[in-house]
Amino acid sequence: MKGNELTMLIIPNDYHSLLNLKDTQVAIKAAKDYFETNLARELHLTRVSAPLFVDPATGLNDDLNGVERPVEFDVKETGTKLQIVHSLAKWKRYALREYGFSVDEGLYTDMNAIRRDEDTDNIHSIYVDQWDWEKVIAKSDRTLSTLKQTVKKIYNVFKMTEKYINSLFPQLVPCLPEDVTFMTAQELEDMYPDLTPKEREHRAVKMNGAIFIMKIGDTLKSGEKHDGRAPDYDDWELNGDLIFYDELLDIPFEVSSMGIRVSEESMKSQLKAANCEERAALPFHRDLLAGRLPYTIGGGIGQSRICMYLLHKAHIGEVQTSVWPKEMVQECKDGGIHLL
Repeated sequence: MKGNELTMLIIPNDYHSLLNLKDTQVAIKAAKDYFETNLARELHLTRVSAPLFVDPATGLNDDLNGVERPVEFDVKETGTKLQIVHSLAKWKRYALREYGFSVDEGLYTDMNAIRRDEDTDNIHSIYVDQWDWEKVIAKSDRTLSTLKQTVKKIYNVFKMTEKYINSLFPQLVPCLPEDVTFMTAQELEDMYPDLTPKEREHRAVKMNGAIFIMKIGDTLKSGEKHDGRAPDYDDWELNGDLIFYDELLDIPFEVSSMGIRVSEESMKSQLKAANCEERAALPFHRDLLAGRLPYTIGGGIGQSRICMYLLHKAHIGEVQTSVWPKEMVQECKDGGIHLL
């Protein structure tokens, strides 16, 4: 195993893909179709169309970790500027209301985005393709119990898809453990106080195989954050990341970020904590604070990430087409990694 600090690239020793290029494409479609169908069934979701770009004045675009810059462009006809979406967390709450979804019903969509500030490596690309999903819940169900139950359902879909792909391509041996292990960001820090957040994730997921780290976004006892989260979509007490252990790369492999979304109360406190109280004047935030939006749980599940993991690939560029630094392309070629 070798790495390059310049491109943050990992080249596994003696790597070769377990599928040729044609079978890779067949497996990508099979994995996506099977996962999507079963995710919708498990969570009671209906597929809807979604925007690729939004008006920044609406406040609908997501800031992810709070610092990423969106891609902007102007429209000749109207003279306005629009932004490519980062994710659809806020838009989905509007859609659930407008489409008339009831409690325990939800939607999902194919979300495509450009994240210009992403640092590319084996698992990160400036092109994002994921299933964005959102589901209406009662306010009384805004609990850790609801979050955990939902994570378990999603994890079961991963397990089913892994078994299905193995039935089509026996060389792709299942790796996921029977169950996912839950822990909070603070518990991780308490267990490994001398490690960085990523090092803690690596230690925990290598031990357990699959983990869900909860309560991400707020400041820990150390005064640091496990990771950044925008203050106006996830409730920092009711969210988390689903992470698998990637044995090929020996890294924590995040496949989903999700959570119960902010209520009126939690958004007020989080906007204050993040020094972003001015956002309360934006249309989305006004509607939420006035109680005009449903209470929801939702998240994003990376499509290329899923395919990369299930197909035992060493680089996300083996399952999606994007643009990479020239040095990375050459190193991958030298290491037996065929980027699409």
